[in-house]
Amino acid sequence: MSDTLDVLVVAPHPDDAELGMAGAILKMQDEGLRVGILDLTNGEPTPHGSLERRAQETAAASEVLGIAWRENLGLPNRSLEATLEARGKLAGVIRRTRPRWLFAPYWVDAHPDHVAATQLIEAARFWAKLTKTDLPGAPHHPQRIFNYYCVHLKQTPQPAFILDISKYWERKLAAIRCYESQFITGRPTDRPTFLDLQETEAAYWGKCIGVRYGEPFTSREPIGLRDLNSLV
Repeated sequence: MSDTLDVLVVAPHPDDAELGMAGAILKMQDEGLRVGILDLTNGEPTPHGSLERRAQETAAASEVLGIAWRENLGLPNRSLEATLEARGKLAGVIRRTRPRWLFAPYWVDAHPDHVAATQLIEAARFWAKLTKTDLPGAPHHPQRIFNYYCVHLKQTPQPAFILDISKYWERKLAAIRCYESQFITGRPTDRPTFLDLQETEAAYWGKCIGVRYGEPFTSREPIGLRDLNSLV
C-alpha cells in the first residue's frame, strides 16, 4: 500500500494522538481522507508500561481508529530534542508520505517532549521542501500545521476552532482505553477518574459550540474559509 497520506498526525508519544484528536482522526477518515500517525518516541519507560506492552496497546488503539498507516520515528523518550538529525528523519517521512496537513501538539506545555516535538515538526516541515539536499524523496511542503491539545498545564487555551466529535466520542474513548498501562493500571479509582476527566473536557469543548462533545484546535497561521456553510 502507498505511504502517501492526506493527513499526518505527529505525536510525541503513543497515546498523544488518541488523547488530543482521536475524534478528528475518525471524522476525517469518514470523510475519505487517508490519515496516518507518526509517534516520535516509544513512550517508555513509564511506571506500568514496557516496550512490548506499549507496542501491543498502540496496535490495539490503531485498530480501533481504523488507520492503515502508523510508524514510530524511534527518538528518545523523556529527552526528545529538535536536533538536526531528528529534523532530517522527520523531514524524510514528510517527503515520503506527502501530507496536505500536519497536526502537531499545542506549542505551550509543561512536558518538554511536547514542546520539543512541535519545534521539530515546524522545522521539519520547512526542511522537507528543500532542494539540493541529501534528504530522501522529492521536496514537499504541507499546506498547513494545525495544533491539537494534549497538554499537561492546568490551563484553558483559546482554540482557533472546535470540531464536533459527538458521533465519535465512544470510539475515541475506546482507543484511549487501549492504553491500559497509562490510564487505568495504578490510577486512582476514586471519581472522577482519568477517563471521567477526559469526558468532562470533551463535554466542555462541546458545550462551547452547542454540541455534546468537541475537540479544540489552533494554528499559528491564519485559517481560511471558502464559505460559512460548515460553521456550527
